[in-house]
Amino acid sequence: MSQVVIVFDFDETIIDCDSDVWIANDLGGAALFNDLLKSMPWNAAAIRMMEELHAQGRSLDEVERSLKTIPLSPHTISAIKSAHALGYDLRILSDANTFFIETVLKHHGIIDCFTEIYTNPSCVDEERKLIISPYHDSAVSSHGCSLCPPNLCKGNVIERIRDSPSNKERIRFIYIGDGKGDYCPSLKLRTEDIVMPRKDYPLWRLIHGNMHAIEAEIHGWSNAFELKQLLLQQLSIEPDSTLVDSDDSQKLISPNNNTTGMATFQFLVSRV
Repeated sequence: MSQVVIVFDFDETIIDCDSDVWIANDLGGAALFNDLLKSMPWNAAAIRMMEELHAQGRSLDEVERSLKTIPLSPHTISAIKSAHALGYDLRILSDANTFFIETVLKHHGIIDCFTEIYTNPSCVDEERKLIISPYHDSAVSSHGCSLCPPNLCKGNVIERIRDSPSNKERIRFIYIGDGKGDYCPSLKLRTEDIVMPRKDYPLWRLIHGNMHAIEAEIHGWSNAFELKQLLLQQLSIEPDSTLVDSDDSQKLISPNNNTTGMATFQFLVSRV
């Protein structure tokens, strides 16, 4: 027997944009963010951007209102609610931050669908300013992974979930993501697991560049409708069924439905 854990990335996966980019563009910080990214990693630039936006007079209420306008497809919401209703363990593993993620999930009524959120911690100080910290403080020690940004190795988190002493059954993952940071955890997946990369995004391209590096079965998706269809198809499979095709050329599965469930937006900056 096995326990299925469904792990979602947040930016460009649950939501159809990058939340840091959304705030930068919506609150007038895009030029600043672009400049910061020339000299520091993404998370450090996002932390500094929020400090500068507050210094310029942007309030926490403005940040919260902006986050509530982020596009989230009804297909994605339906997929999450359906998996939760069936009793699956849903978690988020993201390089965003707790305030951004929780604000969006609460606004759409799906925060209770998730048992854990692994991301950069944040808090609101006495002046109602948002303070964001790295998930892993690289100033104290390195997480030791050359594939991941200094603040978060998602592969390490996947290994911790799998090796947790509280597990009563063998963990089987369904991992859904899009970015470069999702490649390391994809490499940690085993033959009984599934990885669902968003087509034509960095994770898809990295996987497609070396199919033999991935042990898990691979299912690509392009939009929220396809994500919902693919995920629910996988959840209809018995937990102990064999999911791996012996022919690597058949592992990459592209849905043929062209219905678009996510809106398309243009941003001044993007981590894709």
